[in-house]
Amino acid sequence: MSETSEPTKEAIIEVLKTVEDPELFLDIWFLGLIYNIAIDEGRVIIDMTFTSPMCPAGPQLKHEVKTKVASVPGVKESIVQITFQPAWEPSEEVKGMLGMM
Repeated sequence: MSETSEPTKEAIIEVLKTVEDPELFLDIWFLGLIYNIAIDEGRVIIDMTFTSPMCPAGPQLKHEVKTKVASVPGVKESIVQITFQPAWEPSEEVKGMLGMM
């Protein structure tokens, strides 16, 4: 019987980079919407936020993150926790790309 190897943080990040915010057309990793990734014996817990508490794409984004993370080899369980503490603040690079500067 072979052990399934623990998923790596790098593998999780790579799949998160494929999840695009449908309003901003940038991936959620680049946007800084992922606050933490915890991996323990195949259980992956993602702490993330949205660009605003009233984000209409919120449920869709949460579902897509959960589904894509679950598809990473070695992931046994995928949990997505939404938080608004601290509130999302775009990086200078993101602000520049979105014309916010």
